[in-house]
Amino acid sequence: MKLAVAALFAAVCAGWIPLVAAQDTVPAAPVPQEERVVFPASVSQGALIFGKVPPGSQVRYRERLLRTTAYGTVVFGVGRDEPGPLKVDVTTPSGRTESVSLAVTLRDWPTEHVNGVPPKTVNPPPEIAARIQREQALVTAARVRDDERADFALPFQWPVQGRISGRFGNARVYNGQPGAGHSGMDIAAPNGTPVKAPAGGIVTFASPDLYLTGGTVLLDHGHGVSSNFLHLSRIDVKVGDRVEPGQTIGAVGATGRATGPHLHWGMNWFDTRIDPLLVLERGK
Repeated sequence: MKLAVAALFAAVCAGWIPLVAAQDTVPAAPVPQEERVVFPASVSQGALIFGKVPPGSQVRYRERLLRTTAYGTVVFGVGRDEPGPLKVDVTTPSGRTESVSLAVTLRDWPTEHVNGVPPKTVNPPPEIAARIQREQALVTAARVRDDERADFALPFQWPVQGRISGRFGNARVYNGQPGAGHSGMDIAAPNGTPVKAPAGGIVTFASPDLYLTGGTVLLDHGHGVSSNFLHLSRIDVKVGDRVEPGQTIGAVGATGRATGPHLHWGMNWFDTRIDPLLVLERGK
């Protein structure tokens, strides 16, 4: 034992083992409460993610600078096919930097068969395909809005009551032909049932007759979060209207590519589609 201690002392004196190495084991000072950065450790595909940072922080996700509320809330969406992990970079007002890694929980996507839709909506001829492309460009443009309203931060409510007849993300097969994953949640309800705003927002798009989606309304909830309501038989709002939670915005229908009356409720964070059911569950 004496020989080992002597050898260690000689190594320190020779500079082979720096004395500061012992200081590395001292735990770092805890981060003050007002400087804390809080995100969930694990998130689900299709989820809307909320984080908490010191107010005034700069937060980046996927090269996008995220807005923060006056209370330090930030929000972003996780895509249906996102494998993870996700990386969020935060710079606090004091200059402290922190990089947060979020694991992504993968989901199973069952296949849904939808039969009886008009063949032209599955394999549209060139002139109809061009119309669909023009209409989708208008909808996409309405989703780029990014303002400081925080309507998204309050609990969401069901826009109509009814059976879920189609779930977000499930692989769709139309008339036997595979299509993309379902972009929202279908809720079966009688034709003419009032559709109510699930949260407050600004109407950014409203059209009674899009080829695929029929009567269509987009409602922006702030920070890039928006809802879309499709296949409406009636529209009661116009672009620019301020809508409060629970306000009637239209009525259930079967317009566009639909086999029966229902509401398609979709949600987005900019161009990332998210699952409305997960947003509803968060408010429980």
